[in-house]
Amino acid sequence: MNKSLLVGAVLGAVGVTAGGAVATYSLVKSGPEYAQVLAVEPVKTQIKTPREVCKDVAVTRQAPVKDQHQILGTVIGAVGGGLLGNQIGGGTGKKIATVAGAVGGGYAGNKVQEGMQNRDTYTTTQTRCNTVNDISDKVVGYDVRYSLDGKEGKVRMDRDPGNQIPVDKEGKLILSQNEPGQ
Repeated sequence: MNKSLLVGAVLGAVGVTAGGAVATYSLVKSGPEYAQVLAVEPVKTQIKTPREVCKDVAVTRQAPVKDQHQILGTVIGAVGGGLLGNQIGGGTGKKIATVAGAVGGGYAGNKVQEGMQNRDTYTTTQTRCNTVNDISDKVVGYDVRYSLDGKEGKVRMDRDPGNQIPVDKEGKLILSQNEPGQ
């Protein structure tokens, strides 16, 4: 046999064996492709959304006063009181009774008109509004507990990863869907 043929065959066999060993080593040494998800907990925050609530309510108001000083009631009371006082007594006593009746009647008429004006009311409907806050929960992320190569870890993600988290060639978690290799 030719010596160069023998050397070539031996070198070829060594090369094939070495290539196979390197390929096998890279397959074995590459590690897992996924981390196993053990638990997922949503992280929430409260959102307050203001809104206006309006309702119609009945409001009672005092009617506008036309005779603010109750002059009409005072005059009618004084005339009535004077007529009544004039019916009592005679002579000077009659005059005193008339004046006293007019003064008392004027005061009474004033108070009667004042009471009537205070009770003179009307009811109207008025819309009253106030702001209330609706409270809702919003998921802002997920706390994920995982197992990788027999070790447990915890990471916050922007999405629910499901049962597995992809791992890159260096053994690091791929947390975003936008990273290469997805």
